[in-house]
Amino acid sequence: MTVRPGPGGAVVTGAGRGLGREIAALMVERGYTVLITDVDEEAAAAAAADLGPRASSMRVDVREEAQVVAAGDEILARAGRLDVWVNNAGVLVTGPAWEQDEATRSLLFGVNGLGTVNGTVTAIRTMRGRGGGHIVNIVSLAGITAVPGEAVYAGSKHAAIGFSLSTLADLRLAGIGDIDISCVCPDGIWTPMLHDKLDDPESALSFSGRLLRPEEVVRAVGRILDRPRPVTILPRWRGWQSRLADALPRLGLWGLPMAVAMGRSTQRRMLRSHKN
Repeated sequence: MTVRPGPGGAVVTGAGRGLGREIAALMVERGYTVLITDVDEEAAAAAAADLGPRASSMRVDVREEAQVVAAGDEILARAGRLDVWVNNAGVLVTGPAWEQDEATRSLLFGVNGLGTVNGTVTAIRTMRGRGGGHIVNIVSLAGITAVPGEAVYAGSKHAAIGFSLSTLADLRLAGIGDIDISCVCPDGIWTPMLHDKLDDPESALSFSGRLLRPEEVVRAVGRILDRPRPVTILPRWRGWQSRLADALPRLGLWGLPMAVAMGRSTQRRMLRSHKN
């Protein structure tokens, strides 16, 4: 049995702010050499500066494979190997699909779908032959069930989880057991992605349950790093609810208006609170 040295390299995409930044902080705390990537170069650099000498930054648009590959090369140069790659970069634009233009649809599938593909494939190629590693894909509850008002977003997240689980199966069928893929599917998180959605009725379903705090999701990521799991849904009860809605789609569609009404009520309450 080969004994691996201490933590090596970790890459976190979309880590200039919000949940990604908090996940990067967890990686630093665990002793990894962390590469923070973001399409916002200044935000990535500021996050790396705040997290100390173990962190560095790089501008990466996850839709561009060459830029993602360059991030893999960079972490190898800095740490010698890649242990963890977290595909966290994501965008949310709400509204019925027929009201969104081609550029918006391409953005959502490009970042949320293709970005996950590019990051996962790059991580696998970087990890193979170097001791393996763990790929953590931050998906969404929207990757599990129907989400009115966020159809294209949900479609991109369904693509991400379908790709992730299929690739995990391919790894195992190819006899590759030292690379894990774990998907984290949280309900709405109070991060910058939702900060400007309080007056957006199309995002109501994201507010229909208790909003998660970023630190709750970070703790779940920590547990998954210790014990990989193909799919983790947060909170757990929303997972059971979503699975039931998928198994009985008529029942799920029947209940959605009530969930949307609950979400809009929460939005109005939070909006009043923030104005005060």
